[in-house]
Amino acid sequence: MKDMNCCLTLVCHKSLEERIVDHLLEHPEWVRGFTLTETEGASQKEHLPTVLEQVRGRSHRRKFLCVMNLEDAHALISHLREEEHNREVAYWITPVLEFGRLE
Repeated sequence: MKDMNCCLTLVCHKSLEERIVDHLLEHPEWVRGFTLTETEGASQKEHLPTVLEQVRGRSHRRKFLCVMNLEDAHALISHLREEEHNREVAYWITPVLEFGRLE
């Protein structure tokens, strides 16, 4: 079993949620599971597609957290770049010191 040594965080506009979910579920060799939460985002380069978001100055986002192997995270990012190539998807990778279940 590969080390679960990083957490890949993906943040996208809510309109992309199902497409990202599909990519994650289609690649169980990289992603064993994920957590999905609703969030909001704002940045200087933010694209605000709806009038409500433009008025509020921030957009509805979805945040995916995937504890996984670092090599697999890089493979998934490469795949997403090729398939989605969308500036509305941001990501970052952080180290995970320990991962387990309370069994």
